[in-house]
Amino acid sequence: MSDRIIVRRAHLSDAAAIARAHIDCWRSTYAGLLPERLLVNLSHADYQNQWQRHLLGRSGRKHYVYVAEHETMGVVGFVSGGNVRNSVLDHKSEIYALYLLDEFHGFGCGRMLFHCLAKRLFRKCGSRLMVWVLSANPSRYFYEAMGGQIIATRYEAMGGSEFQMTAYGWTDVDELVSAYPPQNL
Repeated sequence: MSDRIIVRRAHLSDAAAIARAHIDCWRSTYAGLLPERLLVNLSHADYQNQWQRHLLGRSGRKHYVYVAEHETMGVVGFVSGGNVRNSVLDHKSEIYALYLLDEFHGFGCGRMLFHCLAKRLFRKCGSRLMVWVLSANPSRYFYEAMGGQIIATRYEAMGGSEFQMTAYGWTDVDELVSAYPPQNL
């Protein structure tokens, strides 16, 4: 990739671009995995409002958000996370979402996003990190490549159907982020 990509903290002005990337990624990643009506009915306005609330700190929890920004295409991916949402598991921090437009897979952008957030969550929440992933999503192997271990499964309702989710966990985030310092591409 000849163009430069940077990872930076998201700003309120990024809400529309994050919403676009979020919906585009859901539609490409989950086509054939989730009900079509669910994917077709995703609303840019709703997602933009949701991301504005997160970025303003009005979502009810502290949310840390980073974006991957291409020098000419703008925001091409994002990652968000914070305190773990389900305290049943013995982890303190959680990646809520990590999405990257398809054409930017394989260049290290996902690793950069992951490491920026993991480093922040380590400082704010402690050394145990987790993420929930749709079990049928082939992108889940990214988390295995990042050293995540399967720690739990559950079922979640989406679009009127139940889907299996897999949780990946890391017990020593300090070691993880030290081994892979993020760099701009």
